[in-house]
Amino acid sequence: MTNNRPFISLIIPVYNEEKYIRSCIESLINQTYPKHLMEWLFIDGKSSDQTVNIISEYAKKYQIKILTNTKRTTPISLNLGVKKSQGKYIIRIDAHAIFPPEYVEECVKCLNKTNADNVGGWIETEADGYIGKSIAKVLSSQFGVGNSSFRTSKKSGYVDTVPFGAFKKQTFKKYGLFNEELPRSEDNDLNSRIINGGGKIYMSSKIHSTYYCRNSIRSLLKQALQNGNALFWTIKINPRAMRIRHFVPFLFLLSLLILPLFTIVNKLFAILILIELLLYLLLDIYYSFIVPERKYGIVTILLFFLFHITYGTGSLLSLIGIKVY
Repeated sequence: MTNNRPFISLIIPVYNEEKYIRSCIESLINQTYPKHLMEWLFIDGKSSDQTVNIISEYAKKYQIKILTNTKRTTPISLNLGVKKSQGKYIIRIDAHAIFPPEYVEECVKCLNKTNADNVGGWIETEADGYIGKSIAKVLSSQFGVGNSSFRTSKKSGYVDTVPFGAFKKQTFKKYGLFNEELPRSEDNDLNSRIINGGGKIYMSSKIHSTYYCRNSIRSLLKQALQNGNALFWTIKINPRAMRIRHFVPFLFLLSLLILPLFTIVNKLFAILILIELLLYLLLDIYYSFIVPERKYGIVTILLFFLFHITYGTGSLLSLIGIKVY
């Protein structure tokens, strides 16, 4: 520690990130936090593109270590980074994001000020092209992702999760590492263990980053299917890890599958289905055309529905024991 500033470890899981990794690294280079008090641990899942070569260019000049995770899953990479880290504080970094110069500085200040076990901030979702920007709108909307505060709010306060968390290293000794059996919901599980163990998670309005989401509908739906599929696998391991918002797409899909069967017994169920679909359509129209950036509405009105149904399908598959990778 120098001048009461702790040594910080940044852990960055990567796999075929040649499109984004350079801008991510450049944003880390520009941090106001002293570079001699930071180490960057890149954990590569055996990338087949130029990711490792690009990182190696910077490793010649900065405190960069490149580790290899042959199993590729994110929690294994994160745990490898935690185990190899030398810092008092550990900050998780996403290769799909860029970070303003004060990012690390603000994370450290927040950890010191709040005495929380995990801190983070809000994210601004960006993408290229008309379809990409439409996808970004879906992922930034309350209708799209529910009450996920870091996506839809900039308000400081104690929360149930944050993106790209900044942790005290002792947090992992107290609550354990990321669960390697949960390749898509390791954050939810760890944060649940922290909260239920008496710890705290804090989101600061001063901490923010820009995340680059998928640019194609196919990649968005693949992500939705995989994220939705994490629901019941996670519950089996940690029943407290998932929130109500994670169940909504599954319940919506289930209602569309089950309610039509009851119309055989009573025609009133047909009215219930119509009311549900009408309410959904009204919300879809509102969040597609009334809220800001309405120029993407012609696409988002369909994307909202596809996103929710695909997420719900992933959850349904996990309920019956089918894993989606």
